[in-house]
Amino acid sequence: MGSLYLVRHGQAHASAYGAADHIDDGPISGGLTATGQMQAQVTGTVLSGLIPRFTTAVSGGLARQQQTLAGVLDAFAERPDASIDEGWDEYDLAGLMGAPTTAQLADGRSFQQSLDAVLGAWVRGEVAESAAESFDAYARRVARAGQRAVESAGSGRNVLVVSSAGSITLWLAQQLGVPAQHWPQLAASMMNASITRVIVGRQGVTVLSVNEHLHLSDRDGGITTFR
Repeated sequence: MGSLYLVRHGQAHASAYGAADHIDDGPISGGLTATGQMQAQVTGTVLSGLIPRFTTAVSGGLARQQQTLAGVLDAFAERPDASIDEGWDEYDLAGLMGAPTTAQLADGRSFQQSLDAVLGAWVRGEVAESAAESFDAYARRVARAGQRAVESAGSGRNVLVVSSAGSITLWLAQQLGVPAQHWPQLAASMMNASITRVIVGRQGVTVLSVNEHLHLSDRDGGITTFR
């Protein structure tokens, strides 16, 4: 059997979600905050205590995904070259909703309600395709990216994939037979730098755990974040 470890990226600056009024204080536009960098490092430390090395390490092409991958791999003495598979890129939030402001993003509950409504309409095909990638196209590219990851997880191989909440949970929904209209609920609960573990064997894909994040928590909240 082989194993897939799917990690959501760490906390990113508001510009990663299309907030035009945000001025990045990091070296890369749309990259990780200081908290996000710490989350990636902690998750890497946890994973390095579980397995000796990854045989393959891949992320989507977004800055926050690539930076998280690098942060996780830094915890390993022996590591593969990082590669990019843009099939793991997140959906275009700003294209679907219009560019949010930092104030809107900061109002987590209200923003999530608006996002859930937009994603529901997108799944139903009620969002003009001129505004963003269609949901069906997004679902197909995520499925193909997931299949490539599965194919790389041969016997005894450990594969690391760093992506985003939407893409990870959509692939999980596809594996578990969760109807697409319920997928936004899965995505809304995924924490930054959480770990999802999957076994790949002769019988196919078996999901062992989803959204593990206790390593980022303590009684005062630790460094857990949703966005």
